[in-house]
Amino acid sequence: MPLAEPHDDHLPKEDQVALDGAFGNPDDNVVSETSGTSGPTATGDGPSVQSESALPESALPESALPESALPESALPESALPESVLPESVLPEPEPTLPEPVRQRIVTLTAAVLPTLPADEVPVPLRRVAKFAPNRRARLGAPVIAAQLTADPLFRQRVTARVLADAGDLGAAVVEGTAPAAADPVEVAALAYLARPRGWRELIDASGAAVRAEADSAVVAELVREAEQRATRAEHDRAVARVEAEKLRDELARVREELGQLREESRQVARTLRETQARERKATELLATERGRAARASADVDAELRRARARLAEAEAAAGVARASAKEARSVDDARLWLLLETIGQAAVGLRRELALDPVDKLPADFVADAFAEQPGTAPASPAARARDTDDPARLDQLLALPRAHLVVDGYNVTKRGFGDMSLEQQRKRLITGLGGIAAQTGDEITVVFDGAERMHGLPPAPRGVRVLFSRKGETADELIRRLVRAEPSGRPVVVVSSDREVADGVRRHGAYPLGADSLLRRLARS
Repeated sequence: MPLAEPHDDHLPKEDQVALDGAFGNPDDNVVSETSGTSGPTATGDGPSVQSESALPESALPESALPESALPESALPESALPESVLPESVLPEPEPTLPEPVRQRIVTLTAAVLPTLPADEVPVPLRRVAKFAPNRRARLGAPVIAAQLTADPLFRQRVTARVLADAGDLGAAVVEGTAPAAADPVEVAALAYLARPRGWRELIDASGAAVRAEADSAVVAELVREAEQRATRAEHDRAVARVEAEKLRDELARVREELGQLREESRQVARTLRETQARERKATELLATERGRAARASADVDAELRRARARLAEAEAAAGVARASAKEARSVDDARLWLLLETIGQAAVGLRRELALDPVDKLPADFVADAFAEQPGTAPASPAARARDTDDPARLDQLLALPRAHLVVDGYNVTKRGFGDMSLEQQRKRLITGLGGIAAQTGDEITVVFDGAERMHGLPPAPRGVRVLFSRKGETADELIRRLVRAEPSGRPVVVVSSDREVADGVRRHGAYPLGADSLLRRLARS
């Protein structure tokens, strides 16, 4: 299934046509490599794409292409500073994804990671791709989400495999439609990866569906709690009815006993007239006391019923209060979690943007590995005519700049200062003096000599000094220009050579050319 390019719904039609014209014909750019060859990408951060797995640049968003793949006049406006971009073409920020959608995107990406070729997997995800399936999405979620946001080419490769597995649903999402019976979370995840026209609306609709499900769950929980409270109230009423029935039975039994006693008293009255008056009086007194006891019992029962009713009301009110407090606490916890998550993601993004990983090699080391070989015994070319003689104080000022790189045209300096010595002695004296400067300033120093044949018995270079010999068919001047071009823009690079051609060439690349006399005077002073 072809990859769907991101589409900006908010650009006017005229601006979209203008952007397409500015970027040129996307079918003219194709990523290709010779068979069996791989190398660093334009930025040097990730593996190169092999010819059998390379995707045509026309199938990728132009934001995913390296700047070196586009002509300088056809760079997209997204590569320009935001201060010079018109408001109508500024890139929109990434949408805020609901948590189920984010988890689904990470799960889909983790599932296809092992199917990608090793050179198509970004360096931070290569270790994650080796995890077990049940640990890959759980432990690698932050790294996967960061790579999907920062690496459009990687997202396109993942999208191709995810859409192929999704079948008809993936085709519908690429066309910008969502089937009514489809899972909104699945639709939103596919829309985020494929990014067809209207993909943001699909994600918003999924968020609304997720929130609706959460609200339904909350309502169902409230209904369940209300039913439980009603059940408890019904149970309390049943218990009260049972107690009332017991009291009625007790009252009936007391009344029955009272009748029996009255009958016995009449019989005793007939037989014992003498005690009749006392018996009657005692009977009346007993009846009075029992009546009071019955009334007191009724009053106690009524008070007990009222107390139980008040207790039930208090329990209901307490349940409502607990539910309200729990809901309020949940809202506060959600807001706090969202705030901390936002701060954490912002900190991770800022760290990824500014705090680069430590490097083991400097730019000059890459040039040395690519273009310089072991020293040879071939005689050095005659030193070129000096351009001018600079003050050594100027050299000290430039070396005082932070992270300065001093590049020395070796034989150009030694022929001018130590011409009466042999070549071996010239090299040894210059390298020893440069070692002292490196120890004093702590700057990076590279000295370049002409030489194609291998030399034996060379002493080790001092700490902080790099010694390079040009290979066969290449001069030291060409190697110096390659070293200067390899340095990042803005780093102070000082080139010491009295050759006017070398000085003019490195000046065009932002380096500071100085004459050989400035270095010779600096060495003589130290």
